[in-house]
Amino acid sequence: MFGPSTHLNRTAKDRPVRLTAESLAAAAKALAERDAHLALIHRVHGTPPMWAREPGFSTLLRIILEQQVSLVSARAMFLRLKSNIEPFTASGFIETGEASLRALGVTRQKALYCVCVAQAFTNGDLRQIGRMNDEDAHAALLRIKGVGPWTAGIYLLMALRRPDIWPDGDVALATAAGRLRKMNARPSFFELAKIADGWRPYRSVAARMLWQYYLAERNGRKLSASSPDLSYD
Repeated sequence: MFGPSTHLNRTAKDRPVRLTAESLAAAAKALAERDAHLALIHRVHGTPPMWAREPGFSTLLRIILEQQVSLVSARAMFLRLKSNIEPFTASGFIETGEASLRALGVTRQKALYCVCVAQAFTNGDLRQIGRMNDEDAHAALLRIKGVGPWTAGIYLLMALRRPDIWPDGDVALATAAGRLRKMNARPSFFELAKIADGWRPYRSVAARMLWQYYLAERNGRKLSASSPDLSYD
């Protein structure tokens, strides 16, 4: 049983739920009681950081830039765009155009995606996304060219703080799960999604816990009581 946090146990057809610091802590504890591997992370690190971002154009734009590149590279590009595009808004990006975005170093493909995201915000396609259930919100995001399952999942998880989102296709999560479970090879995204099914209705919280573990491993900090708090971004 998940214990005291059953108020989060809602289906995708119910009204949307937003994680808070209190519900995040309760969900992490519930997961640790249910899963021995997540319990190891929780015992050492406690509740994972919220890693939240403000909903809106700039956040979805930044997630687009983070597709298939390091967070460091994506951050550098984001800051370059921010310092060269005025106003730094959806309408500002449309006025800038793809050619100018490419001149600033954005790839041809991502320049198109950036403009498509900007158009989705100026057209009002995402105006009601905060009120949609997970399924409908995910579908609305996927209708934007350049937004795939991973991008949509990250936006729902971090910007809308939904508690039960799995960002399918996340390499760091697959790597973390494989190492934590001492698997001979990194699990496929299909295998990982099946594992994540066991973490419903708190898959977003499980993802945060695995990112926490991944960063500790990447930075050479094995799971030990002395490991400091970590930041994903």
